[in-house]
Amino acid sequence: MESVSSAPRPPQQQPRAETLTSTHIPGAPGRDSVRAKTMSYPGYPPQAGGYPPQPGAYPPQAGAYPPQAGGYPPQSGGGYPPQPGAYPPQAGGYPPQAGGYPPQAGGYPPQAGGYPPQAGGYPPQAGGYPPQGGGFPPQAGGYPAAPPAGSWGGGPTGGYPSIGLNNLTNPGYNAGMPGGAMPQQQGPGMAYPGQPMPGYPQAPPANPTMPGYGGAPAPMPGYPKVPSPNPQMPGYGGAVNPVKKGFRGTIKDFPGADPLKDVEVLRKAMKGFGTDEQAIIDLLGSRSNKQRVPLLRYYKTSYGKDLTKDLHSELSGDFRKLVMAMLKSPAQFDASEIHAAIKGAGTDEACLIEILSSRSNAEIKEINRIYKTEYKQTVEDAITGDTSGHFRRLLISLAQGNRDERPNVDLSLAKQDAQALYAAGENKLGTDESKFNAILCARSKEHLRTVFIEYQKMCGRDIEKSISREMSGDLESGMLAVVKCIKNTTAYFAERLYKAMKGAGTKDSTLIRIMVSRSEVDMLDIRQHYVKNYGKSLYTDISGDTSGDYKKLLLKLCGGSD
Repeated sequence: MESVSSAPRPPQQQPRAETLTSTHIPGAPGRDSVRAKTMSYPGYPPQAGGYPPQPGAYPPQAGAYPPQAGGYPPQSGGGYPPQPGAYPPQAGGYPPQAGGYPPQAGGYPPQAGGYPPQAGGYPPQAGGYPPQGGGFPPQAGGYPAAPPAGSWGGGPTGGYPSIGLNNLTNPGYNAGMPGGAMPQQQGPGMAYPGQPMPGYPQAPPANPTMPGYGGAPAPMPGYPKVPSPNPQMPGYGGAVNPVKKGFRGTIKDFPGADPLKDVEVLRKAMKGFGTDEQAIIDLLGSRSNKQRVPLLRYYKTSYGKDLTKDLHSELSGDFRKLVMAMLKSPAQFDASEIHAAIKGAGTDEACLIEILSSRSNAEIKEINRIYKTEYKQTVEDAITGDTSGHFRRLLISLAQGNRDERPNVDLSLAKQDAQALYAAGENKLGTDESKFNAILCARSKEHLRTVFIEYQKMCGRDIEKSISREMSGDLESGMLAVVKCIKNTTAYFAERLYKAMKGAGTKDSTLIRIMVSRSEVDMLDIRQHYVKNYGKSLYTDISGDTSGDYKKLLLKLCGGSD
């Protein structure tokens, strides 16, 4: 053993940097300064031991290749088989023991933080993706080295956004970066940043170029597969498309309807002695409005007679009113209802508010056009001549059809409006009705719903109670109706139907108007609110409050019991 350890070392080559930098160039720094600059690069040129390089040389020494201490060729011992420090090397030799290849600690196969990673790696065990600690890139001795703390997490430029599930976030993202946080970016096939991403791992990889990240991802323990909390926000892996609510009416287009055959059925029902009301109910109760209205033209084309006049002469009572209503377009029917509400004995203020507060801007403009054509004056002129005061101003404002219909809500503006309403009513001696008018008639319905919530938070009382405390008469009932219709349109109509049938007698004009106008819009939702709020189905109450052919056709519009 003694003789083996005394074997001579290979001769060491002298550094060549001295000769390369000894030439003096006029006007250039002196030799010593040049040499200093040349020597400032650590490890180059090698200082001692030549090649393989010694401590401080290139490549680096800790576990590098070729090894420095006890490596190959062996530096001490010299013989074969090698003794301590010989081949195979014991400390830092080849194969390297710490961080080298094959690595023993953090190398391959990795023990802690290597690849594939064991803690937080891929597939991740705790914390999912992005990796939390010791993941990919590996942290200790692996490849490549982990980025320093405060960087973008070692991922693509901009880092990975938060995955948005409880506390599972990317610690390297937006952490400690100068200039504040980076804006989150929408990656391909991702849900909105910060939103839960159920459905992962079916999604495509966020970084398809990352080594070892190809193919179908492995199951992710701890990543719950739950439905999206917002059905309008599909999970990870697809484009975000609003989920359509779907058709909520009870009367749909009848497939294959032939208007020529339909008018023939109506003609036979009225021809001869007596009238076949059941045939009329079956036909009109199964056709949509756009299928019913053209029947007037086809009837006149086929028989040279006016369908409305023939039906008017054959039918009677509320059944006739209902049939006539069903043969008008929505705007024609609304215009006729407004005219009847104003020109009848007294003014049906509730009817005016109901129509003007629940229709869209386009519908109100069409009502105005038809009203001017049919009755030779504007809706505004008709309102002005039959109402007065702040109630008249409320109706005229609604009749403009100029409400903001943008879906977005500005929370700060909503809070300002809530404060303005409070200042105009509860927090004032007297009431500034014009402020209520301006906000309730001009703001979007989505915005006003937020305003009402902020108002409740501010003064501890909902807006309806404040209106009842501050106003009276037609203005009070009008403002309350506007607020109720904006808060929940279908619940408002359910209440209107309930009151139309409650007590002695039935307000058939209200019953007919709502059943006809909402049968192709939201009758299913109205039925749900009705049974929820009043304990009986709308179908049951109509059956108990009406009779005959009138009841049969109303129940067709109702569509069924709940």
